[in-house]
Amino acid sequence: MARIAGVNIPTNKRVEIALRYIHGIGPATAKEICEKVGIPRERRVHELTDSEVIQIRETIDRDYVVEGDLRRDVSMNIKRLMDLGCYRGLRHRRGLPVRGQRTHTNARTRKGPARAIAGKKK
Repeated sequence: MARIAGVNIPTNKRVEIALRYIHGIGPATAKEICEKVGIPRERRVHELTDSEVIQIRETIDRDYVVEGDLRRDVSMNIKRLMDLGCYRGLRHRRGLPVRGQRTHTNARTRKGPARAIAGKKK
């Protein structure tokens, strides 16, 4: 099992798909990494040599922000907005949608499960 950026990536999947298990690497970035290292698209993780795994690991460490560093950056950005007291920061603080979505109905993902309102019977 290959371990890249602190994540055990699945061995039976194609390299391009397996790299997506790393937080911060999506389809486009995974394809870009494979092209930089020179790995064919249909190659599977268990077919990689140790030197290829090391090349992938070094490329990711050098060129991309992933896993813990990325999570820390995102949380620091949110914390900064909250400390500033700007509109987006207030929405984060209250657990409401940040990007202008309606909250009269919907928004249950951010607001959590609906709570019953006392005295609302007919």
